[in-house]
Order: sequence, then C-alpha cells, then structure tokens
Amino acid sequence: LEAKASLSLAQTQHALQLQQAKAQINNMVSKQQFEQLQTTLREEQCKTRQLQESLHQQAEQTRRQLVRTQVEHEHLLQAAVEQAEGLEHSLRNAEAVLAERAAQLRDAQAQLSRSKLLIEDLRGENRGFAVALQAAELQQKSMKEKNQLLEEQASALKQLIGKITPASLS
Repeated sequence: LEAKASLSLAQTQHALQLQQAKAQINNMVSKQQFEQLQTTLREEQCKTRQLQESLHQQAEQTRRQLVRTQVEHEHLLQAAVEQAEGLEHSLRNAEAVLAERAAQLRDAQAQLSRSKLLIEDLRGENRGFAVALQAAELQQKSMKEKNQLLEEQASALKQLIGKITPASLS
C-alpha cells in the first residue's frame, strides 16, 4: 500500500514535471530566434537612445528658445513700461500746460470783459463829450456872434464918441 502510494505520488510528480518541461520547451525559442530577438532588442534600444537624445536636444532647444523669448518679452515689457511712464509724464506736462493756458485764457477773458465795460464807459463819456463839444461849439458860435455884435457896437460907439467928443469940446 505504501509502495503503491509512493508510486502514485511519484507518477503524479513525474507527470507534473513532464508538463513543466513541455511548457518550458514550448516557451523556449531557438538559438537563431533568440539571437534575432537580441539583435532586434539592441536595435530598439539604440533607437530608443536616439529618440531620447533627440527629445533631450529638442527639450534643450525649446528651453533655450523659451529663455530667449522670456528675455525678449521682459525687454519689450520694460520698454513698454518706460514708454508708458514717458507718455504719462508727457500727459502730466501737457495737462499742466493746458491748465496754465486755461488760466491765462480765463484771465484774458476777464480782462477782455473789463476792457469791453471800459470801452462802453468811454463811449458813454465820448457821447457826453460830443454833446458837450457840440454845446461848446454852439456856445462858441454864439459867443462869436455876440463878440462880433459887441465889436460892431464898440465900433459904432467909437464913431459916436469920435463925433461927440469934438462937438462937446467945442
């Protein structure tokens, strides 16, 4: 019984080992296939290294290009900031000049208004002077006429006195 059990166990182990051996043989490849697979593996590894190097180079180029672009952008940004500051300064100066000119215009307008009022006053005074001048001219004319009349009267009186004086002396 023991021998049968040992034999049965041995047969089972043998069958199992046989199956494992067959599976290993099925999994085994020929030497030629193995060498071909190794060659293919080496080629693929070489291609992989080349691709990795290419990717590394592209990544490095991209990094350098990004650095250059970033530097250019920083320069452009700095130039834009400086230009904006310059424009802001110019704007402030222009606003100051404009405010000064506006104040000058307000002053000139106020002076113009005062001048207009002064001109109106002067026109009024001129009208008064014109009326006074006209009155003075009329008065002067009247005075001339009176003066002439008085001169004529004085002349007549002189003649009369000239006639009366010799008569009264005699």
